[in-house]
Amino acid sequence: MTDSIEPSTSSSLSSSARDPSTVIHPRREPFEHGLLPIPKLIFSDPTQTLISLKHKLLELSPNQRVQSAPISDALQISIDSARLVLDTLASVLHSESEPLVTAKPEEIESIGADVHDLVLFLYIQSYKKLLPRTHKDSAAVADVWPSTSAFDGYLSALSPLQLVRSNSRRFMPSQADEEAHQLSYLQKHLANILSLLAEPVEGEGEESLVLTMNRFEHLGFLIQFGDKGSEGNSLSQSSPFFANSDPDMPAVPVPAAQVHDWLMQNIASSLENISERASLKENGPASVSDQDVAMVDACNVSVKALPSTRGPCFIEGISKSSYLKNASDIKGSSVKVLNCQESAIYILAPLRYATVYGCSDATIVLGAVGKAVRVEHCERVHVIVAAKRICIANCRECVFFLGVNQQPLIVGDNHKLQVAPYNTFYSQLEEHMTEVGILPTINRWDEPMALGMVDPHDSLSHPAGVSDAQAESATRVDPDQFTNFVIPDWFGGESTGSTKDNPFTLPDAYMASQLRNQKNLGEIRKLLREAPLEENRKRELSSALHVYFKDWLYASGNIRQLYCLQGE
Repeated sequence: MTDSIEPSTSSSLSSSARDPSTVIHPRREPFEHGLLPIPKLIFSDPTQTLISLKHKLLELSPNQRVQSAPISDALQISIDSARLVLDTLASVLHSESEPLVTAKPEEIESIGADVHDLVLFLYIQSYKKLLPRTHKDSAAVADVWPSTSAFDGYLSALSPLQLVRSNSRRFMPSQADEEAHQLSYLQKHLANILSLLAEPVEGEGEESLVLTMNRFEHLGFLIQFGDKGSEGNSLSQSSPFFANSDPDMPAVPVPAAQVHDWLMQNIASSLENISERASLKENGPASVSDQDVAMVDACNVSVKALPSTRGPCFIEGISKSSYLKNASDIKGSSVKVLNCQESAIYILAPLRYATVYGCSDATIVLGAVGKAVRVEHCERVHVIVAAKRICIANCRECVFFLGVNQQPLIVGDNHKLQVAPYNTFYSQLEEHMTEVGILPTINRWDEPMALGMVDPHDSLSHPAGVSDAQAESATRVDPDQFTNFVIPDWFGGESTGSTKDNPFTLPDAYMASQLRNQKNLGEIRKLLREAPLEENRKRELSSALHVYFKDWLYASGNIRQLYCLQGE
């Protein structure tokens, strides 16, 4: 078998001639949604530590699956942190046939994690995120973001207001930059990663390691071939080692060194491909398929250029306007909302992943997100979302109206965050929730878990002494300040969905406040109708009410909802 494999064949093709289905990509999800700022998960010698941990956990579990108690004991972390590890791993795993992926929230603990998936998850906790580039003209934008902001220093280069001022995204890492960074990380650590999955040949000792087809499949947690990922063929069917294997006959294990050489050549080829595309972009004319072009409707452009399920839909740079995307508009399973300000944005679709980054003074409604939502570096943003889980990082003065099946996770440097129960609906909401597996009977909006203030995955030097400081948590919105959010009816009553009300049950205090407000509004309307006023006095009263209403719209931030009433 060794002689029949020719790894050099794939790299001998030019990047332009390669079949897209044979191009290796990192899976973004573990790196974007699977990193936890828990110091005890980051090891100085991850390989030896995790090999020892793997053997210990396998001895404890004959079915190779472990629950939170042995994870807590082995890693010396709290039982809550161990459960968070399980929940997070479940949200970023690659295979829909994996029991942990399809488990209901109450089943995750009893099912547990596959030991080999767990050690790969723990290994990548050492990953450092790509450092944002410094803006070329920092002096020109220095006065845009407040100097007293929580986002001082390097984060000021990521503010949405600077994006508008500079009219450029060149200082931000592109999707290609991040993919190259992740591939380089895998290239550097591939030998160690394979050693966690390989096993010695009986009688030949540790020097002769092999990978079975089952162990090879676990690499699908970190890499994929082509654009379809887990929705296409399994990883083994994309390899020359196990392709077309007889399902009734166990495939012959393959030397780990051979797998290593083959993957390294594929990674090198992909990195070369990314470098060539970057060079063409810098030297050639801008094209509609360029993901890094500054655009208002980035989703439309990137969808036309990338009709695959791998690439996210970008919604970028929306300013002082409203924006709507329905399920039919989203080509794929993930969305990124980037650098939007003073806008109302509606993504009314079933999704697997969603990211909201660098937004300010906006209302963002995300339909149903079945895996994970991450909200990062935002200011004065209202996020309304039904999701399996949400992570909030480095935000300030934001309010989150949540229907979530798992505890909200709060990490980093946050200030004045608030959480509230879910407060809206649209006609297809329950259909979308069912499609992605969100349960309306479970809502843990008021159980936020705050972890570290400093993210050890950022490629930055951090001040000494604060690495273990706990992040600031969130407070609950006062029930008297809670209001329903009405999504405009763009469909003119033609929508076929069945959702007629908020699918999440409101807590008693919020329901009572809502009923009180409705009663008070009815009484005020009655008084105004019956008030014995002359016409000129009625006009004065009406004018005064309009002034107070306008003041309230601006003070509360609800003025942004009126953008929906503006013409296109």
